[in-house]
Amino acid sequence: MTNLINTLINDEAGFIISAELVLVSTIAVLAMVVGLSEVAINVNNELEDVGSAFGALNQTYCLKGILGCQGYVSGTEFRDNIDHCDASGDIQGIAGTGESNSQW
Repeated sequence: MTNLINTLINDEAGFIISAELVLVSTIAVLAMVVGLSEVAINVNNELEDVGSAFGALNQTYCLKGILGCQGYVSGTEFRDNIDHCDASGDIQGIAGTGESNSQW
């Protein structure tokens, strides 16, 4: 029995594995935080591109009228005006302000 107790007291293999596990998991979490922040930035950029593409759609159309033997069909026309924030790169991040600069 004393042999088993001495073996358990002198065994440090579990401690080394635990320290390595903490180190590896800490590095993995830090890498995930950096990676997810990059993913968030790129998703925002792509969504801005999609919004700019929708804003850049040409919605104008024109149907000429027809005039013939006792018949007449009037034409129609639609013109797309420029919308607010139609240009690419209109969405911009702003720096956060502290409590001392707040308006409330």
